[in-house]
Amino acid sequence: MRITGGVARGIPLTAPKGASLRPTSDRVRGALFQIVRDAVEGARALDLYAGTGALGIEALSRGAASCDFVEQDGRLCQAIRQNLERAGFSDKGQVHRARVEQALRFLKGPFQLVLLDPPYALAGAAEIMDGLGRLPLLAQEAVVVLEHGSRDAVQEDYGGLHMKTQRKYGDTSLSVYALTPSEEGT
Repeated sequence: MRITGGVARGIPLTAPKGASLRPTSDRVRGALFQIVRDAVEGARALDLYAGTGALGIEALSRGAASCDFVEQDGRLCQAIRQNLERAGFSDKGQVHRARVEQALRFLKGPFQLVLLDPPYALAGAAEIMDGLGRLPLLAQEAVVVLEHGSRDAVQEDYGGLHMKTQRKYGDTSLSVYALTPSEEGT
């Protein structure tokens, strides 16, 4: 697994041995950042269910100003720190070892770019998306990207978030959300 674009392009990322991960493929990661390219430059990003940190580090490589990473597995948190150092972004990343539900209570916004790659069968993903749309974590122009299984049903609206586009790449889909006009500024 390598960074696919930006200043750290080609830098390999590591994962702990035995970690049960489903990393975002290079193809899907590249497509994701083509979709959100206008939202990345200078953004304060948030990588939820961060795993190895690949999505957030990719955002940093492509011009995000900073990224907060949320991961509950301590071994993966260490891998994120190592990957940030390897890519040269130690000073731009903040790693939080916590469950996403807990992190939404202590994180301070506003974030312009939120990347979620939860386990595909995660029952609580809808509640997380709903919370993101209702909590004051998002900037008015925020873009929220939910990676999910292509067979998984997702809603058009979560809290104050409305789906702008959805793209399918084999078994993986990307659903891109933004705040609805009535929710902007929350």
